[in-house]
Amino acid sequence: MKARLYNKYVSEVVPALKEKHKYSNPHQIPHMVKIVVNMGVSASLEKNAVEDAAKDLGLITGRKPAISKSRHNIANFKLRQGQPIGCRVTLRKDAMYEFFDRLVAVTLPRIRDFRGLSPRKFDGRGNYTFGVADQAVFPEIEMDKIKRQQGMDITIVTSVTSDAQAQDLLKHMGFPFAEK
Repeated sequence: MKARLYNKYVSEVVPALKEKHKYSNPHQIPHMVKIVVNMGVSASLEKNAVEDAAKDLGLITGRKPAISKSRHNIANFKLRQGQPIGCRVTLRKDAMYEFFDRLVAVTLPRIRDFRGLSPRKFDGRGNYTFGVADQAVFPEIEMDKIKRQQGMDITIVTSVTSDAQAQDLLKHMGFPFAEK
């Protein structure tokens, strides 16, 4: 069974974008390619900080995170080559639409004093990246089991190279941008 948001994309968003931008080829219509969720962990924290972050990220996304390791020695940061410094998950297809749906409908409204996300966080190539300061806003995380506050970066990669078209796609998908 396809995700609810994917059905909305096919039935509502595609015709609206096709009519607005006058796409002649169906492959020109923008779509989301993947969502990357990344948690960086300070190397100076205790040993199991990365495992705790990976466990939380696994609960949030429903996928097993890949552990990121450092590539270089940096003495000022007490960092050694090969030391685990974070974790990441890449979501595609149905898992991506399910995560996006939960993010927009449940998680982002739970952020205190939330008035929408800035529309200026596009990277110039149609990708949108924003940060969530605390993993506790996700309903999958139990508040009693949190050992430390951990933020994350979420990147939404689209198929278009224009920020305006990507913003239009995300607006039609229900992404909460702040009003100017």
